[in-house]
Amino acid sequence: MDVTWWGHATCAIRDRGTTVLTDPVLRNRLAHLYRRRGARPVLGAAPDAVVISHLHGDHCDLPSLRMLPVTTTLIVPKGAGAFVSARTGGGRPVVELAPGDETSVGSLTVRAVPANHDGGRTPKSRVRAIAVGYVVQGSRSAWFGGDTGLFDEMQDIGPVDLALVPVWGWGWTLGPGHLDPAGAAEAMRRVGPARAVPIHWGTLWPMGCARVRPDRFLRPGDEFAAFTAEAAPRTVVDVLAPGERLSLTEKPANNPAANKPAANKPAAEKPAAEKPAAEKPAAVKPAVNNPGAGRSAAGTTAGDKPSGPAA
Repeated sequence: MDVTWWGHATCAIRDRGTTVLTDPVLRNRLAHLYRRRGARPVLGAAPDAVVISHLHGDHCDLPSLRMLPVTTTLIVPKGAGAFVSARTGGGRPVVELAPGDETSVGSLTVRAVPANHDGGRTPKSRVRAIAVGYVVQGSRSAWFGGDTGLFDEMQDIGPVDLALVPVWGWGWTLGPGHLDPAGAAEAMRRVGPARAVPIHWGTLWPMGCARVRPDRFLRPGDEFAAFTAEAAPRTVVDVLAPGERLSLTEKPANNPAANKPAANKPAAEKPAAEKPAAEKPAAVKPAVNNPGAGRSAAGTTAGDKPSGPAA
């Protein structure tokens, strides 16, 4: 099993010839947020399936979903299927899962697990569904937390080989239903994964706010590694840069707080300037049936906006 973290909650999980993409954000601008660090994802081949953890705009980005071929299966939380199908043009295979439900994608099994997070599209939206995480099972197993706070059933998720765990958000504060680095370390104690990759940090940031609390943009990954070394010392933490790949066939380094597989690490990047990078053609090769193409990033509809102060 290989995993590439593309920033925020977007990860490509590849195993047994099948690719599952999590909460894809495939563009550089998302309402009032911009991609401050890392390149826009370039997926190469289209994923076999996408998993959506909940309907917030930074996890269920409709223009990004419309960039994908209509053959890509969309796996969504129970109650979200009709909304996602209608807003992505219809004709796509859509599978709804509630916690405990599972489906097959190629040679992999995807099982929904609970999450502690608001599932509405926006705080006042009538469009609502549950929030979930997923366990992808193949030659190895990976838990994708999506966006969640701590919850009692966490200990039932494991054992897993890898946790893709949210450790912050896209701003300098966190609301309910989120994990900070210390909370994410406690989640590792409960789940007990062999390895963990911090996600949902150090990628998206509000326009015009680069100088506001830069520590909350730059430090959550390393803070999580340090907290996990204390709370769950058997879990090895890999703090990846956006675009960096981790192979679970590799032997972990001895230092849980600093074990980046150097061979797969791209050149070091500094946070981008306030102006987002110009959009390039669709990130999926080959990209077909892209109704979202041609819309300017600033033209995102209200339904596409992320919600909450730090979703």
